[in-house]
Amino acid sequence: MIDRRTAIGAAVAALPAAWLGLSSPAGAQDFQKFTPFLVDLPGWTGKKADGMAMQMPGMSMITATRDYTRGSSKLTASIIIGSTAQGMLAAVQPGMKIETAEMHMSSTTVDGVLVARTFNVPEKAGSVLVQLGQTALFSLAFTALPEDEAYTLARRFDWKAIQAALPK
Repeated sequence: MIDRRTAIGAAVAALPAAWLGLSSPAGAQDFQKFTPFLVDLPGWTGKKADGMAMQMPGMSMITATRDYTRGSSKLTASIIIGSTAQGMLAAVQPGMKIETAEMHMSSTTVDGVLVARTFNVPEKAGSVLVQLGQTALFSLAFTALPEDEAYTLARRFDWKAIQAALPK
């Protein structure tokens, strides 16, 4: 005989995966088409790229992410598509420049796309955000790394190819 509590627990545990579309082969394919863009970086150890596709009424999101390490330095490269990316990009304006003794942030257009760079001086940590579309971005978050080196590493990812693969 099946224990009712065990059956209910299994059904409840399966709900988030079903809600997020994680058990759907189509949902898996959505993020998997972006993982090849998360390339190997010379001198860095990259973990396996992973991701998620989520669809709910009124909202959808696709992420593909890969972590890298080199000594104490860490990188996380992400492709984010959907309302989360749109929200992150809302704070980025062309020509923005903010500087303090502790941090600086700037944005500029590079190869036809808006690129924002942030850097926390004491922590040697920051991010490079690349607007790939109105609701899509590439992000490289880094720690224990000079900002110019992080920007050079961000340029190793093919922003235009990622843009071309975005859902139409």
